[in-house]
Amino acid sequence: MATSSGPAAGDMSLAEIKEFAGFPAGTQRYIRRSLDIGLERDDAVARWSRDVVEETAIRVQAKVYRRLDDIRSHMPEDSGLDALEGFMAPLVAVSAFDLGQDRLPGFGPYRFLYERLLGAHVRPWLPGAFCAAASLPHLHPDKRKTLLQSISEAAATAPGWSSREPSFYPEWVEKIDETRPAN
Repeated sequence: MATSSGPAAGDMSLAEIKEFAGFPAGTQRYIRRSLDIGLERDDAVARWSRDVVEETAIRVQAKVYRRLDDIRSHMPEDSGLDALEGFMAPLVAVSAFDLGQDRLPGFGPYRFLYERLLGAHVRPWLPGAFCAAASLPHLHPDKRKTLLQSISEAAATAPGWSSREPSFYPEWVEKIDETRPAN
């Protein structure tokens, strides 16, 4: 789904679509599934589970994602540290879960997902949450290294962030059976 209001919004939507298309297929699938769970768009188990193991994984993810509402409600209005604990600790915990699933291979896909799960105002907090989650010991040292090396200096030291909400929210796409004749 993409929404737009003018040529600039259309250009941004196209850039978001291109960014998503550049992710590996497993990452794309995980992002779409995560958005269905986190935004409560659809019955994720019915749509995404291919077997009992995947059904269990989706149910676990849905349980972890229950914290998203709390994260949204505690998002700091500014860069002050007084409201940080109620926001950053659960954000890092949920981020650590997602990074531990081995479907978000770097900061780009992580940022793409979390901007959509939590909105544009989370952008200033994403580099810190990503680095904290990527540094945790539940990840193999090689995985930690790969994740931490994926965040660019520009992303880690940005002087400011856009407040423009994402416009492209990838969704499930039905496969077309090309062997059946068209109606």
